[in-house]
Amino acid sequence: MRNTYKAIIVFLIALMIQAAPQVSFGGVSVGISVSIGPPPLPVYVQPPCPAPRFIWVPGYWAWAVDGYYWVPGTWVLAPQPGLLWTPGYWGWRDGFYVWTPGYWGPRVGYYGGIDYGFGYTGFGYAGGYWRRGIFFYNRSVNNVNVTIIHNTYYRTVVRNVTVNRVSYNGGPGGIALRPTSAQQAYARERHFGPTRLQELHERTARGIRALRASVNRGRPMIAATARPGVFRGRGVEPATRVGGRYQPHGGFMGPGQYRGRSPQSPGQYRERQMQQRRMQQRRMQQRRMQQRQMQQRQMQQRRMQQRQMQQRQMQQRQMQQRQMQQRQMQQRRMQQRRMQQRRMQQRRMQQRQMQQRQMQQRQMQQRQMQQRRIQNGRYSNPERKRDNGRDNRAHN
Repeated sequence: MRNTYKAIIVFLIALMIQAAPQVSFGGVSVGISVSIGPPPLPVYVQPPCPAPRFIWVPGYWAWAVDGYYWVPGTWVLAPQPGLLWTPGYWGWRDGFYVWTPGYWGPRVGYYGGIDYGFGYTGFGYAGGYWRRGIFFYNRSVNNVNVTIIHNTYYRTVVRNVTVNRVSYNGGPGGIALRPTSAQQAYARERHFGPTRLQELHERTARGIRALRASVNRGRPMIAATARPGVFRGRGVEPATRVGGRYQPHGGFMGPGQYRGRSPQSPGQYRERQMQQRRMQQRRMQQRRMQQRQMQQRQMQQRRMQQRQMQQRQMQQRQMQQRQMQQRQMQQRRMQQRRMQQRRMQQRRMQQRQMQQRQMQQRQMQQRQMQQRRIQNGRYSNPERKRDNGRDNRAHN
């Protein structure tokens, strides 16, 4: 019997290890799917803000191998002016509780409608605002020492919903608030994950046994801290009370809370864990399919770009060839024109030379004729004068 019990315990521990979160985003777990609902949020006092530009990051229940554990709320220095914190939240999806991590962005987006308190009423943020690189604190929801921080104001925050300590969205007894179109647009904007101090803060909380829900039963001894990662000394605030009665196998029970599942037998727990594995495998397959599709699209885009580049190069070559042909044609025409002009000039020169030769021949003939006449004595002196006058005129 003892060996049987030991085997069952080892098997359950192995299943719990396999169901532990496998992926993290900026120190906060991503893609965790748990069959047990998270506990209600404990009631605690906010420690004073240590210095300007510190933004309050509310506490939340995170999941590890040993179950849920409390990550205390703390004041975190904003990564850069103008950034606000959108808290993470648990949401009911496909029969499981799935964690959606928080992020830094210019506007506060959707965080499941969870009323974390201290300005996080479930919709937006009423704890303060940025103006010209300075953060102004609302003293009605923040614990601010005005002797240290002077940029403050007072504005009463009115809640339009019933105040409760439910820590998850959707599902039985969860917050029934869906994101608006503006909040969905905020989620698509550029944002940043948790800072390194926030990651250290969560890792440290994970290693503290007193913060486990199975130990503190919904009332952690460290509910809030003045600075991330500092769990001792001044500024550490305990929880004043729990948000509901502790149910080890099914979350918590309180006013308006979901009672949760009854204790499960090893067979039921094994079946539930198998369902979780199948769901995770399906999600992994879907992600792989999406990655393959993205790769195929990228390959197609690259091929299209290469084809377009080749077409452009071909067009450029054709244009260059046409331009070269046009230049060659122009050069040939210019050469032809020059040749024609040269030929015309040569012809004119030849014609002039021919005319001159003819004139010279005629003159020579006339002189010869005169000489013959003189020698033969056929005409008198007046005729000679007349002939000489003709010769002079022809010569001129």
